[in-house]
Amino acid sequence: MTAGRMPKAVGTAWGLLVLNTLGSAGAETIVPLPRSLIQMVTMGALASAFVLALAVNLRLRVRPSAFLLLLTLLLVPSVISSADLESGFGALFRCARLALFVGTLWLLSRWWDGGPGFVRHHIRMYFLVLCSVAAGLVVSPGAAMPELYGGRLVGALWPLAPPQIGQYAAVITGLSVLLLLGGRTDRRSAALVALPALVLLALTHTRTATLGLLAGLILAIGSLVLTSAAARRFFTWAVACAAVAAVGFGSVLQAWFLRGQSQENFASLTGRAKVWDALLAAPRTTSEYVFGAGLGDKSFGGLPIDNSWLAVYHEQGVFGVALVAAAVAVLGGVALLRPPSLSRACAIFLISYCAIASYTEAGLGDASPYLLHLTVAASLLAAPAATTAVPAPDVPRRRVPRWARTPEVT
Repeated sequence: MTAGRMPKAVGTAWGLLVLNTLGSAGAETIVPLPRSLIQMVTMGALASAFVLALAVNLRLRVRPSAFLLLLTLLLVPSVISSADLESGFGALFRCARLALFVGTLWLLSRWWDGGPGFVRHHIRMYFLVLCSVAAGLVVSPGAAMPELYGGRLVGALWPLAPPQIGQYAAVITGLSVLLLLGGRTDRRSAALVALPALVLLALTHTRTATLGLLAGLILAIGSLVLTSAAARRFFTWAVACAAVAAVGFGSVLQAWFLRGQSQENFASLTGRAKVWDALLAAPRTTSEYVFGAGLGDKSFGGLPIDNSWLAVYHEQGVFGVALVAAAVAVLGGVALLRPPSLSRACAIFLISYCAIASYTEAGLGDASPYLLHLTVAASLLAAPAATTAVPAPDVPRRRVPRWARTPEVT
């Protein structure tokens, strides 16, 4: 099966998936937006993405993918745990959303070819999201950096929390740097994306995104060091600059990293550890242990879980945890087996970032930006589609007289 040229509708469908995963919870916006209106927009975006993907792939041609197969199997514990309505009708609604989300990814898998096509769509869409954040900061600095969030940057036009903005900024920064090192973009274009994103990342004071960006780039660039002179130069300069920054601005960096928190609060990961301990200590039936309590809002006792693995354990049980772990392991294993290349480096960056962020962020078990990041990694690791050779038309042979075919004897 050939992937064919990627239609513009594929990029539009991907953008609608990004819009769907922005969520409806966050800071107060300059113009108050009812949550019901935001949910209508995000769910409408998902439905439109599915219809658009189906319209450009009417023959339902898909790429075989162990990653998407495991995501599809994740619907089993989700539906089983949600069917008893213990978590309300919202759980079944979230199951339908996850099914539509995964179905759209299957339809778009036809255009996975191991190239940077989906990487570029990913960067463009999240750059537009960050532009809206920057616009909100310019229009109303007070609303964009409220005291409620400790002066951290939030979305003032669309309700986005600091960790969301930090995640988007870190991901597109890392991908832009890798595209530059791979010669797929120029310095001006990379700087236009990466530098503003880094400024927004610094204003969010998001530690997880910062650590994910640094660790992901180290692993990704490390995979290119032996084959790319540009990667070796960048790695050398980055290490030198990091050493100078650590010596000259150590106290400033430490203050930024601590965000004014006490040692006790920092040690408990801003209170996350208390929620995790309570979740693990809560009694569970055998069904809840295996299949979970049903898809919810990734909270326990009214507090956010903020850990992908515990959120999956709570909502989809150990069966769900095994499926998510297998999906991440499949991508990581394939990335390790691929020869060094730009696509492999970008995939390693995305997988590493999601693995690191999963410790303090939820989202691996439901429709979320993290699943979109991993899907881009899967598209980068896909083998290029085989090109079917077009048979040459039969050319009628000209009849040659017998006397002309007989060799002349001299």
